[in-house]
Amino acid sequence: MKNYDFSTVIPRLGEPKITSPLKRHILPGEPEKRFVSDDARIIVDVQLDSLQNNLKKKNKTVSFDQAGPREKIYFDSSKLKCAIATCGGLCPGLNDIIRSIVLELYHIYSVRAIYGIRHGLQGFIPDFEHDAVDLNPDSVSGIQNTGGSILGSSRGTQNIPMVVDCLERMNIGILFMVGGDGTLKASKLIAEEIETRGLKISIIGIPKTIDNDIFLVSKSFGFDTAVDVATLAIKGAHNEAVAYPNGIGLIKLMGRHSGFLAATAALAQQDANFVLIPEVDIFLYGKTGFLQALETRIAHRKHAVIIVAEGAGQNFFDDHEHQYDPSGNIKLQDIGLFLKDKISQWFKAKDIPISLKYIDPSYIIRSLPANANDSVFCGFLGREAVHAGMTGKTKLLISYWNNHYVHVPMDASAGKRKNMAPQGRLWQSVLEATGQDAFFTD
Repeated sequence: MKNYDFSTVIPRLGEPKITSPLKRHILPGEPEKRFVSDDARIIVDVQLDSLQNNLKKKNKTVSFDQAGPREKIYFDSSKLKCAIATCGGLCPGLNDIIRSIVLELYHIYSVRAIYGIRHGLQGFIPDFEHDAVDLNPDSVSGIQNTGGSILGSSRGTQNIPMVVDCLERMNIGILFMVGGDGTLKASKLIAEEIETRGLKISIIGIPKTIDNDIFLVSKSFGFDTAVDVATLAIKGAHNEAVAYPNGIGLIKLMGRHSGFLAATAALAQQDANFVLIPEVDIFLYGKTGFLQALETRIAHRKHAVIIVAEGAGQNFFDDHEHQYDPSGNIKLQDIGLFLKDKISQWFKAKDIPISLKYIDPSYIIRSLPANANDSVFCGFLGREAVHAGMTGKTKLLISYWNNHYVHVPMDASAGKRKNMAPQGRLWQSVLEATGQDAFFTD
């Protein structure tokens, strides 16, 4: 892994001089505990050897700006206009985020002009003809009980200057961007274009990914819900497997580059016998290959459950020319169907009858409402995003780090990825729980 060197300084549109309306909620003589000082910092202490060594060489102690309401704010609530956009793939909790932002702006900061941008970045481009929608407590009432996003979404890049043109026309002061790595990179470009034009528009990012792989974000919303639903798929696969002679349940879960969901779901249910992730190469053949290990498992226990992350085993498809989706991500080959075919061929060649069931719950997971834990988490993220924007901070994302909500500069996170360490405790726990061997060729 390359060494990362980054600044944790958060840019500001100007000096905050307006007394926060939260002052009204403090009784006379009561200590103002709810306000967070700009001097409050959370030490990064990232468990990445390359990063730690790099920082030690520079004799630095890196810390993040602690999130939370400030005593002074930058924007005049009575004149402020805000916008919210949700981008990329669907994820449990998007509506909770929207609702949290709207309620905090409306009830706490008395902001009345709040707009929802339809279908992600497309909503800023006139050619798509997506009308913005007015958001208020009535329009977001109950949306936390539905999946998807009431604003819709889209994938793909858009013309950044045209996006900023739209923000200028609408006289937007704060834009809340909810999305994954591609959205964070776009948000960074939007913030840079705003800075070039000398505009006073705050860009606040709220990281979204079921894969839980955004750099410098220890937990992303939707992940807890995804684990919940994934465990149901594992239960189903296990029940199918044990019900038939030589039954095999094969489940494909999300995880383009990181196996956090596959690993966590496997530990939550502990019915899986094999877990395959992008961070660890898969070897199919040979005495210590996966297929032989699976055959041995079937011979001894008469059933098996396999979890594979969608980005695992892409080394099998290196001969294919890479194709890209509208967001610029490499289109992954379908490792689930690939393994299904290879398993069937292996046992057929050995004249061993099997009953193989293949389960892919991905799109069910993405479009469900958030569970209780994620809903609470989304509430915190939305409120912290509003506090950050109101104080004039910009070009940041709201992160949960070392048990605190913090401001992470977009420059520090955008374009980088968090991976699961094969020698780390999470993966080692999976190996212990499943009993699977390491798969290497002869």
